[in-house]
Amino acid sequence: MYDIITFGSAAKDIFLKTDKLKTASGKGFVTGKGVCFNLGSKIDIEEIFFSSGGGGTNTAATFANQGFKVAYCGAVGDDLAGKEIIEELDGFGVDTNFIIKKEKPTNHSIIFIDSKGERTAFVYRGASGELKKQDISWKKLQAKWFYIAPLSGSLCSKFGEIIDFAYKNKIKVALNPGNCQLNLPIKRLEKILKKVDILFLNQEEASFLTKVPYQKEKEIFKKLDEFCPGIVMMGNSKRGVASDGKYIYYAEVPKIKVLDRTGAGDAGNSGFVSGFIKSKGDIEYAEQLGMANNVSCLKKIGAKTGLLKKNEKFGKVKITKSKI
Repeated sequence: MYDIITFGSAAKDIFLKTDKLKTASGKGFVTGKGVCFNLGSKIDIEEIFFSSGGGGTNTAATFANQGFKVAYCGAVGDDLAGKEIIEELDGFGVDTNFIIKKEKPTNHSIIFIDSKGERTAFVYRGASGELKKQDISWKKLQAKWFYIAPLSGSLCSKFGEIIDFAYKNKIKVALNPGNCQLNLPIKRLEKILKKVDILFLNQEEASFLTKVPYQKEKEIFKKLDEFCPGIVMMGNSKRGVASDGKYIYYAEVPKIKVLDRTGAGDAGNSGFVSGFIKSKGDIEYAEQLGMANNVSCLKKIGAKTGLLKKNEKFGKVKITKSKI
């Protein structure tokens, strides 16, 4: 029996740190700004760093660090990157027996980081999207919790079947849906969310899902609480906000020097779940551990480098609560 089994992507990350990148503004960029460099020239890189990423493996690493018995269920390529990811997970103490090797290469990301810690990633979505329902050893999925990170490929539209399996077998579910899941027909998505114990969304996703304007935070939570009877965690750049249907809990984000944002969301989410399990449902403690793990991740390059370990001391943040 595992404490937690995680589902989601596994990737090899290559970090390139340089101050040679320039920014440009324009309507042609989705974010309003773009990254530029001289075409046809060599760009000097100050630092290079290799790590692993992906929502499934990032969260598994946190849970293992926090002392839980963890397994990761996902796919990698039958290549060097896939082998290195499996070896790294073994080093964390994560059970890798549910990992399937595919002919398609392992997911890769090439991440440019500038002097301000801002990142731009070139992403190759490879083997992780090749995992199929029949690849999963369902009878061996014996756990107290499932953590489901964003899924892609053939499992994208079938993630409800993973949640149905968990519900029938009395396994609690923490869910961080991706765009693919959030774009499912709303009636179908509502049925799935009714079976979720902890739901993670950022505020943009929550606004999109509820059709409530971004600025109306309490109204968003009221609608989310109708969708999901469990705990709802909604994050933005200024604070983490959680709701249990009765109260909203606000955790302020401390001011720190950010080195790299890669995996910080995964660190915060898995830290929250770890705290929630350890404290037997204390949302304030869960927010404290989630925020601390998030901040610790932001201070290091790589999604797993700065993750907190079991019983490691961490700074506390101010938490306030109010009735919905």
